Amino acid sequence: MGAAGAGLLRYAAAQAQAPDGIKLGTFFTDKPAENDLTMLRHAGVDAVSIWTSIENNTAEWMMATRKKLEANGVQVYNIGMIDLHCDPALVLGLPDAAAKTEQYKTYLTNLGRAGIRYTTYAHMSNIKNQPTPGFYQTSIAKTRGQADTREFDLAVARKLPCSFDKQYKEDRIWASFTTFIRAVIPVAEKNKVRIGLHPDDPPVDSLGCVARVFRTFAAYERAFEIASSDNFGVCLCIGTWGEGGKQGFGKDPVEAVRAFGVKRKIFKVHFRNVSSPLPKFRETFVDNGYLDMYQVMKALREVNFDGIVIPDHVPGGGYPAANNTFTLGYMKALRDRVNAEARRA
Repeated sequence: MGAAGAGLLRYAAAQAQAPDGIKLGTFFTDKPAENDLTMLRHAGVDAVSIWTSIENNTAEWMMATRKKLEANGVQVYNIGMIDLHCDPALVLGLPDAAAKTEQYKTYLTNLGRAGIRYTTYAHMSNIKNQPTPGFYQTSIAKTRGQADTREFDLAVARKLPCSFDKQYKEDRIWASFTTFIRAVIPVAEKNKVRIGLHPDDPPVDSLGCVARVFRTFAAYERAFEIASSDNFGVCLCIGTWGEGGKQGFGKDPVEAVRAFGVKRKIFKVHFRNVSSPLPKFRETFVDNGYLDMYQVMKALREVNFDGIVIPDHVPGGGYPAANNTFTLGYMKALRDRVNAEARRA
């Protein structure tokens, strides 16, 4: 038997041993070294979410990546395109939005051809002078052990200049979302790819003179009606939901899990904790924020969530890979605990 055949056997065996329901996942590099693959095997990771650049928007690259991970017993749950993430043309309805939409359709087709059935989408525009698309912070702060972490202070953010040529109001953002999602959903359905919408992070009314609309539970209900598809749902970022809290979103994170879960609309979960709700928060390690992450995991089990749960925005400093591995271990312990409790019930 060749190496490819042996790899497929390892993947099949790993999937057979994987627990039903919640899949332990992680964000992962698009250029893995052997140590990266070893970490996945040792940590008991079931699936990965990979972000890459537009030159890899081919079915051939995606299939090769999928086969490499499957040879290590790991599913590729998502391959995202950084160049199409939080794109100002799509969010603001700029002249090249149509060209970007066609790129996105090609991307969905490639995912389908490669046998990858999910992608995350966020309809929040890039912000000037921020390090990562869609990511917004006002300073770098410290959390446990003096690890560097993101801090956001709304009072500081309100003083920052506009990121674009003018103010973009809510009706403009809703119109651009409607145009985009109705254009791409038929392609997603044809290729059996589900799209999970990430909430605006942070979930405030406006940043950089651009309105943010996906910051309430009601906004998601409206988006479901616009998309009108079983292939459209939620990338439920627990950290972002914690930033808004019940006062902002209309439901706390556990209530959101239950409400979305009964509709079978949760496709992916970002498992992240924060120090407090807005107007000011810091990202924390998963075990020392204000949210009870056991209750979140328990609710996911109760609604029979069977997608991927991954670490998100893990604090840095020291040895970042170790910080992520700690988070994975904590998540696995919670996942295994709620599974065991459900079996005993």
